[in-house]
Amino acid sequence: MSPELLFDVSLVITVGAVLGSGVVAGVFFAFSSFVMRGLSALPADAGVAAMRAINAAALRPAFLSVFVGTAVVSPVPFVLSLVGGHDSAGLLAAGCVLYLAGTVGITRIAHLPRNWALDNVPDGESAQRLWARYLREWTRWNHVRACAAAASSTVFTAAIVSMMSTVSTGIP
Repeated sequence: MSPELLFDVSLVITVGAVLGSGVVAGVFFAFSSFVMRGLSALPADAGVAAMRAINAAALRPAFLSVFVGTAVVSPVPFVLSLVGGHDSAGLLAAGCVLYLAGTVGITRIAHLPRNWALDNVPDGESAQRLWARYLREWTRWNHVRACAAAASSTVFTAAIVSMMSTVSTGIP
């Protein structure tokens, strides 16, 4: 693969990583800023039912294609930068790590177990007790993954700026 083609492919995929991590950041920001607050205003049984429905809806292609797709493509520009010798490798690595660890990783270790517990708790008093803790802990971790996804998008954008300045100055 020619260096120019390698660069072009890397640039296009990095734009995809910017967009994907930005969209995911926006979804998580919405949950942190108003969705969870709205759910907490409902009676506990209604909040639990609504969150169960939201979690089930999140497992559809519209969200998963962006969430998982970004995880799949985000390492690619970093690998291509190593092969092509681009100066943006550090930024691309940081964007990738922020997304994979801060967004996907936190989802796996902090959100999925809580979602599974909420799905499996019997309705009634047990669900009401779990709901109070769930709201607090789930939302706190969601703030972290929203910031990680936003930071990933920002760092990927900085990598694009770096890549473009290299092209415009001709300095590798």
